[in-house]
Amino acid sequence: MRLADQGGEHVRSRFRISALLAAAALLLAGCGSAPELTPAEQPLPKETLDLIGKKGMQPGRPIFVRIFKEESELEIWKARDDGRFYHFKTYPICNWSGEIGPKLKKGDKQAPEGFYTVTPRQMKPDSSFHVAFNLGFPNAYDRANNRTGEYLMVHGKCKSAGCYAMTDALAEEIYALAREAFRGGQSSFEVHAFPFRMTEDKLARFKKHKWYSFWATLKQGYDYFETYRVPPTVAVCERRYVVNVSTPASGRIDPAGQCPRFQRPLLEPFSPNLIDQQIADQRIVVPGPKGREATALAWSDGQPPVAVPQGGAKGSIATPAPFAPAASSKAVSIPSALGLNQP
Repeated sequence: MRLADQGGEHVRSRFRISALLAAAALLLAGCGSAPELTPAEQPLPKETLDLIGKKGMQPGRPIFVRIFKEESELEIWKARDDGRFYHFKTYPICNWSGEIGPKLKKGDKQAPEGFYTVTPRQMKPDSSFHVAFNLGFPNAYDRANNRTGEYLMVHGKCKSAGCYAMTDALAEEIYALAREAFRGGQSSFEVHAFPFRMTEDKLARFKKHKWYSFWATLKQGYDYFETYRVPPTVAVCERRYVVNVSTPASGRIDPAGQCPRFQRPLLEPFSPNLIDQQIADQRIVVPGPKGREATALAWSDGQPPVAVPQGGAKGSIATPAPFAPAASSKAVSIPSALGLNQP
């Protein structure tokens, strides 16, 4: 080889070595400064994962959400291997707007009440309110009753104009629980939004209220879940909710038309063994601000609300009275929880 060729080969070799060193430097720099995860992709906190394990759950198992306006609380329930849903956590709602009662029209600043379904398309990872999911208002019931509005969310930032607003940290955890449930195979989850906890005593305060009949229907869904620990199927026909029915084979129901001849699934009431009963009884109450808790917003028999501080320990674990399932003479085994909740 001539000296000129040797010199050229030497230069080319040096370039190759320099390129390799530069590539290695870029790789090392990338490892040292990994891109920061967005709020929507933050992993569940270790404490939350530990609680999931202690309750015999899995991060990807289905969830169910209940909202209570008067108490300013949002509950997350998760399914276990027996197909029933067990309480996971109760989160404080930082703020919600309007009064008790359903949303009627765009601009009334009312937070919705009713039975709603959330699909992956309703998740809002890029929300200007940190993270959010859309409740799906107006649903078939709302549309049949000419109710209008849009973009009604559960989100962060603690500010509400018709939504349910959490702190950013709690919105992030709730969003992550929903995200993992979808990734685990849940096609949609139900959100039941109530004016208050639908006990007999609380509903009895409102016998003269204009929304009493509507709330009595919502209570059917509340009672069903309390008895069976599975969200009921809910259909809409004749401009009303019909709770615990099997939809027709065609799957088509006219929300404003006559109700078809429904069948009502029979399930065994929730009756866990001793260990599962202990898990079912445990209530984890997350501490946090409740912007509406200073005033009891309920109108009792048409009287205006009275400012009454709402007590109750925050950040505590509450153990309610033992669960007593309702009597059922011809109950059958529960079907898969994954197939019970259709919009």
